[in-house]
Amino acid sequence: MAVPESIVRRVGKLREAIERHNYRYYVLDAPTISDAEFDALFRELQELEAQYPKLATPDSPTRRVGAPPLEEFPEVKHATPMLSLNNAFADDEVVAFDRRVRELLEGREVEYAVEPKLDGLAIGLSYENGAFTQGATRGDGYTGEDVTANLRTIHAIPLRLHTPQPPGSLEVRGEVIMRKRDFARLNEHQRADGHKEFVNPRNAAAGSLRQLDSRVTAGRRLTFFAYGVGIAEGGEVPRDKHSRLLDFLEALGFPVPPERKVVRGADGLLAYYREVGRKRDKLPYEIDGVVYKVNDLRSQKELGFVSRAPRFAVAHKFPAEEAATELLDIQVQVGRTGALTPVARLKPVFVGGVTVTNATLHNEDEINRKDVRIGDTVIVRRAGDVIPEVVAVVPEKRPKGARKFAMPGKCPECGSRVERPEDEAVARCTAGLYCPAQRKQALLHFASRRAMDIEGLGDKLVEQLVDTGLVKTPADLYRLDLDAVVKLERMAEKSAANLLAAIEGSKKTTLARFVYALGIRNVGEATARDLARHFGRLDAMLEADQAALMEVTDVGPVVAASILRFFAEPHNRKVIEQLRSRGVTWDEGAPRRPAAKGPVAGKTVVLTGTLPHFTRDEAKAIIEGAGGKVTGSVSKKTDYVVAGADPGSKYDKAVELGITILDEEGFEKLINKGS
Repeated sequence: MAVPESIVRRVGKLREAIERHNYRYYVLDAPTISDAEFDALFRELQELEAQYPKLATPDSPTRRVGAPPLEEFPEVKHATPMLSLNNAFADDEVVAFDRRVRELLEGREVEYAVEPKLDGLAIGLSYENGAFTQGATRGDGYTGEDVTANLRTIHAIPLRLHTPQPPGSLEVRGEVIMRKRDFARLNEHQRADGHKEFVNPRNAAAGSLRQLDSRVTAGRRLTFFAYGVGIAEGGEVPRDKHSRLLDFLEALGFPVPPERKVVRGADGLLAYYREVGRKRDKLPYEIDGVVYKVNDLRSQKELGFVSRAPRFAVAHKFPAEEAATELLDIQVQVGRTGALTPVARLKPVFVGGVTVTNATLHNEDEINRKDVRIGDTVIVRRAGDVIPEVVAVVPEKRPKGARKFAMPGKCPECGSRVERPEDEAVARCTAGLYCPAQRKQALLHFASRRAMDIEGLGDKLVEQLVDTGLVKTPADLYRLDLDAVVKLERMAEKSAANLLAAIEGSKKTTLARFVYALGIRNVGEATARDLARHFGRLDAMLEADQAALMEVTDVGPVVAASILRFFAEPHNRKVIEQLRSRGVTWDEGAPRRPAAKGPVAGKTVVLTGTLPHFTRDEAKAIIEGAGGKVTGSVSKKTDYVVAGADPGSKYDKAVELGITILDEEGFEKLINKGS
């Protein structure tokens, strides 16, 4: 049936009016019509779409009411990682952040975009030619969950961008939250219905967004605030200032925090922090700090990232929240490296928005320093998502029967001897991979993304593999068969086959990944790479003494001692032999040790653009192998800039500072001079 043109125009006007009123109600908090008038418009649109199904498009406001339950949330790979921020808790940490930024940018004073740090769930929203197509949670930063159907129910998220000329592709990043008033209303309904109340707005928002039935999400009053862009292709997207980018997002129909500002220098940052802190209780939503970002987007690219956080931004958290409660007992947990950590078992207390029953006591020295005794009244602190800790005792409330704590002489998990290395605060179980507590954590570390990268080997599966006795060491993973894995709980034949395929695929790895996967104490990814590069072969590493190990970049006495202790344990050597005999392999090569002399020895080199015949990692390895140092930004201390295709701002900075710029041919000639 053909749709009359008058109906098409009316539907268009209704959608435009409904989205406009949604925007005024949910984003601006300034409605111009009554709820009854809005409901009349909405009902008319619903009736027209029911009468003319061809008009019921996915971006219609009527689609916000929720869809039937989903069986599961599909995974979404983020086009660019959704990284977290490093935290600052004290003024001097903020001053240090500003100083580092200025030093890296070679500038006197830096302009920052500042905004409240909303306490919600990080989300990425994808738009194609202006239409909302997909939304995903942050997940682990690289892979999130597809919650598109639920996000469509949030009225603050535009289903179509408010511009006639949208970017071809745009990913908007922000925070899904629940306002304080809506949280209070939700808990009133929970109480009235006899259901469990939500602890805080963040948990309520996260739980509401991850409902399998989007109709439940639609019944919760969630909202959204944008804080940045992941990718942007086409359109007039600002590419100079972060503050202008937020203004642009606001013009497209996204809510952005009205408390955002632009300030200069550390003094401006701290003044803003105190200003927002004074307003915190009066804000309509929960915040747990403020965020500082270098405003200039080119400078952001120049500063880059360290580990999994940007150098150009930091979250300044508000002071920890504290409460007093009774310490019922002190128990000991055993970690992946065998560290014994005393944990306080507490009378439940509400701190920092959650009910706390356990808190860390760090180590035996801390317990003695604070004179913590079982039965004491203690002060518990919880800062953001940081593990709760016991910070002090209330001595005047100490009961007569309060008992002192002593670290056990035997491991509570396996009964093995506990020792405390000289000059260390931590006591450790000596059983290594044979201790059940260490075994599970060691397997999870071994299988993790940056180690052997065995997809599908998560907490619950490792628990079963260890508890059933199928796996005692990482080498046992490579003896698993389909019959054994299928018998595990919740393991169908297909998922079991996928796991075995992932284990088989992990056999071909790199020496650096393998060394990191072993879980040697004090050996992280960077140190594992340095060890692999320096020795070239695992056997050479196994035979190295302390002096040889300390020749490796950034390996000092403590790290060298950890490596020696690990390789000195016969059972660790046995596991390594078993892993190799069961097919775990990597390419080995000649040692690449820093050159004492040569054209780049002691020199600082910056890589930019795409080289025709070298990857970035290959070029970096060559430079470091020749005794040079590779950094991510150009400064007066830079000796050479190696530039490939599309070099960007680093090239411009090198020209400005008069630094020697080399193409790939020049780079090869320079390196070959030392050959």
